[in-house]
Amino acid sequence: MRQTIIQLAAILLASAVPAIAQDQTPAADAAAPSPMIPLNVPSNPPMTGPKLLIATAMGDITLQLDAVRAPRTVANILRYVREKHYDGTVVYRVARGFVLEMGSWDANVKGRPVHPGGVPLEANNGLRNLRGAVSLARGDDPSSGQADFFINIDANGALDQAPDDHDNKTGYAVFGEVTDGMEVVDRISTVPVGDHGPMKGEAPVTPILITKVSVIGDPPSAAAPKKKK
Repeated sequence: MRQTIIQLAAILLASAVPAIAQDQTPAADAAAPSPMIPLNVPSNPPMTGPKLLIATAMGDITLQLDAVRAPRTVANILRYVREKHYDGTVVYRVARGFVLEMGSWDANVKGRPVHPGGVPLEANNGLRNLRGAVSLARGDDPSSGQADFFINIDANGALDQAPDDHDNKTGYAVFGEVTDGMEVVDRISTVPVGDHGPMKGEAPVTPILITKVSVIGDPPSAAAPKKKK
């Protein structure tokens, strides 16, 4: 009788082990899943150089320039800034999902004079036309860039230097990026557009005035060089 009881207890103990294991399994399955790791957003390397503050009727935009990778382009832009070339002009082109362009046109579609010649193309500097990147506008001549520039609303790989270009004749030179005010860029990118501007079909119906472009940290004496008499 005692042997029968011992055998029965052993059977019950053996049958209980898998039951405990089954009870624990759902608890393990119910554990919260690991959070998904977000994909890395492409970005340009850190830029070194002065900063610009673009004050517009729709808000301020801050640019970090790269005087190391695009020295000639940055020097050219700074010259126009310190000559107050941009003050009182407008954002004359709004191409949705593409770029905002500004530089030498006022609200009356009157262009401002620029210095003769152009800037040697610096599109081979390793910087890409990603969202928020700022590039020098130019014509068909690779070295025809002057005062006008654009902000990339989206990533525009087609504007980068062609992979098979060994003569530095393609692409648009990135010389900076928006570090503050990208929400202003996005707001401007949605305004109604029409034909009253140099780019037909892409001119803001209500002019977006650029009241002032200044170098952040520039002393007042350096902001506007004295003109010779």
